[in-house]
Amino acid sequence: MPQKEWFATWFDSPYYHLLYQHRDDNEAQLFLNKLIGVLELKPSARILDLACGKGRHSITLAQMGFEVLGADLAANSIAAAQENQNALQLDKLQFVVHDMRKPFTGQYFAAIFNLFTSFGYFDTLEENQAVCKALAAMLQPGGMVVIDFLNAPKVCAALKPTEIVIRDGIQFNIERWHDQKHIFKKIEVRATTENTPNAIFTERVQALTLAHFEALLSPYFELQATYGSYALEAYDPTTSDRLILIAKKKP
Repeated sequence: MPQKEWFATWFDSPYYHLLYQHRDDNEAQLFLNKLIGVLELKPSARILDLACGKGRHSITLAQMGFEVLGADLAANSIAAAQENQNALQLDKLQFVVHDMRKPFTGQYFAAIFNLFTSFGYFDTLEENQAVCKALAAMLQPGGMVVIDFLNAPKVCAALKPTEIVIRDGIQFNIERWHDQKHIFKKIEVRATTENTPNAIFTERVQALTLAHFEALLSPYFELQATYGSYALEAYDPTTSDRLILIAKKKP
């Protein structure tokens, strides 16, 4: 059997959610409020949250009145998202397992959100191009795409080589490095006092810059704006924490 891609294994692991449980839901809600203001979406617009994880952004959007489909490759994340949806009884919200390199057939959206560095996981540029082609195929005429990515130049310049994080008694030994093309994070999980780690995962994200995204988006989209933070501050490749792009589907 072919080996699973790294993200299919790591993102479906309970250790992934434990390590990143500190994510700020209030920050996410403020970010979405600002985005909706910029995009000027109709109150009942249909939105795709692509690579939605456990659905925190999807849930917020549904609570704002939008019709939302949350999609992610990790089955465990989608199962958790569906549990949250059922508990909140949000009728205009659905979650499905889906590979972002492929479009949904016959489904169209006013906007597609790809948030929290959920791009650039693949082995080839052709796969990035496949994602952009799928985004365009799923958008209504004049539809908008939002990509929230890390700011690769700053991350590479200020990479913290090692770190130890402890969550609920489990120790994560983290190593970081880059090779100009990719940013790597090796994560050793130690749930006991023994020297042998319980599991080892390695994240690998392409070090995509604004120029890379401009080239990827240009066949299908017109870039409308770039921002450098969740407060939608101006983007600066040296100082910004994020690279947030808003693009409009070409006629």
